[in-house]
Amino acid sequence: MDDFMNNAYNDLFTTTQCPSQQELMDYVQGKLSPEKQHEVELHLSDCELCSEAVEGLSAFEQKEIIPVYLRQMKWQMLRKLKSRKQKKDQIASHTQLAIICIIVLFILLAAFWAYHFMTHPTK
Repeated sequence: MDDFMNNAYNDLFTTTQCPSQQELMDYVQGKLSPEKQHEVELHLSDCELCSEAVEGLSAFEQKEIIPVYLRQMKWQMLRKLKSRKQKKDQIASHTQLAIICIIVLFILLAAFWAYHFMTHPTK
């Protein structure tokens, strides 16, 4: 399960020009250099997603526990995504099984009718 969660879904911020999750947390906690802080602030003025993320992170009174909460939320989200994927896969396999059963029934019905008409020719 851990491999799935580590490999199947990447961090949202790694595929964009946005600051990393760690940079946003460091910004909120006041750990960035003045230059990096200015760079993040410029980005926040243009990016609604990051701006809202910083706003949410800033709402925490105990900033040092933010990483723990983020890790917990990430794992919960990944578990839910995995569960949904498993349900979709299960539905797809049941659908395939139902189609196969219907095809087999049609083949059997056709074989029965063929046998019936061969052994009982119509007059």
